Amino acid sequence: MHHASIRTANIHRAIAFYEQLGFTVVERFTTGYTLACWMEGLNGRIELIQIPEPKPAPDAFADERYVGYYHLSFDLTEIASDLPSWLSSLRERFAVTSQNHPDGLLPLTVLLEPTQQQIGNRIYEVTFIADADGLPLEFLRAMTKVSP
Repeated sequence: MHHASIRTANIHRAIAFYEQLGFTVVERFTTGYTLACWMEGLNGRIELIQIPEPKPAPDAFADERYVGYYHLSFDLTEIASDLPSWLSSLRERFAVTSQNHPDGLLPLTVLLEPTQQQIGNRIYEVTFIADADGLPLEFLRAMTKVSP
């Protein structure tokens, strides 16, 4: 995949959010009449596009009948030793940054605290947070394989 594209109400706030996750802007450009950029981090690339006169996005995380984009998922297996510590550190970074820039980055919204889930024959640690526009992002870490 080349990139995942995310429409945002405020590109500057979205950039600040994804920078806290370790992304960096690699290219800024316009798409027709609006600002956009590519950011790279966590072994992937995203495109942010500012939308003039935005409408709120559906709540894909809470609405069990929602059909469509659900979430992006980032594998932290090689980056974090455990998700609770990673999330705690992320919360602290967001708290400090949002206090220092109250008109910019908002406090971190956690949608699901770190928990363990069996997916196929593996046990994963999984957590969800909301991005700057409320879109769900999943972070997971492979732990162990389950014997059949």
